[in-house]
Parts: sequence; C-alpha cells; structure tokens
Amino acid sequence: MLAVPMISVSQDEHDRARGIVRWGDQHAPCALGPGGIKREKREGDGVTPAGLFPFRRVLYRADRIEKPKTILPVAAIEPDDGWCDAPRDLAYNCQVKLPFDASHEVLWRDDALYDLLVVIGHNDDPVLAYGGSAIFLHVAREDFAPTHGCVALQVSDLRNLVSVIGRATLLRIGE
Repeated sequence: MLAVPMISVSQDEHDRARGIVRWGDQHAPCALGPGGIKREKREGDGVTPAGLFPFRRVLYRADRIEKPKTILPVAAIEPDDGWCDAPRDLAYNCQVKLPFDASHEVLWRDDALYDLLVVIGHNDDPVLAYGGSAIFLHVAREDFAPTHGCVALQVSDLRNLVSVIGRATLLRIGE
C-alpha cells in the first residue's frame, strides 16, 4: 500500500470520548480520552491532545502478534519496557527500562491494549513538564471505553492503519 499523507481524528458530536479516524478513503471508530479532544493538554487530565503530530515508531508484543508491516521503525515490546509519566523526572515522556523509580506505565500489559501501538510525536520535541505523556495509537477495549488521552482502534483497523503510515504521514487530531 502507498503511504497516506494525513490521518485525521475527529470527535463524535454526541460522545466526546468516541471519534472517527480517517485515512485515504477509509475510516474506523476510535476511543478517545474521557475529556474529549482539547488543545490544552496536561498530564493526567484525560484529554486527547488536539494538534498536528508526526508518528515516531511502532511497538508490538511479539509473543502475541506478528510483526506489523509498516515503513516506520518497529520494535518488539519487552517485559521490562515502561514509559515515564513523572513530569519532574528527566525521562518524562520517554520509554524506560523497568524497574524504574519514578511514576511510569508498564508497556508489557496483561490485557491486549498495547499489543500494537504507534508512538505519536506529542510533547517530545522538546519535552515540557506536565505537557502530557504516553500518547499513542493503540488497541481499543472491546466496548471502546475511554482511554487516558490516546486514540484507540480495533486491532484489525490499527493494523490496517499502521500499514499505510509513512515517514512523512501526519496525524491531525481535532483540527
């Protein structure tokens, strides 16, 4: 498949924690943060950040799914992988190795939410304390329950989407 230049995410007008992801001539439902899409993002606020973002890389659970087909850099998640969400730590909004003393998310989850994820270039160049961390495209819960600020899709839709993301593809959330 050819890479698409833009992927857009819009909020449902009746349920701010739900939305639609559009790319090329395709679209899929998604879950958003319970606060919906907003320009002002703060750590822990439950908001999906509005803006225009690049994609950084794809991570996946090699013990659960096959390596995704994508042009982006790909790495398998290991049991000791985490993501720092401690705003005052030097590793804030970065992937870390566990054990890790500061607050963090565990990427090797018991559920399937991070079996396939795409790291979004949000608050990473430069990283600003309290600007939000661990904003990903990832697998949605079966009921599309709200995320903590990420964009979540059914695994089949996410796999399809990952296959058309190129190095220059941008993600437009709510604009």
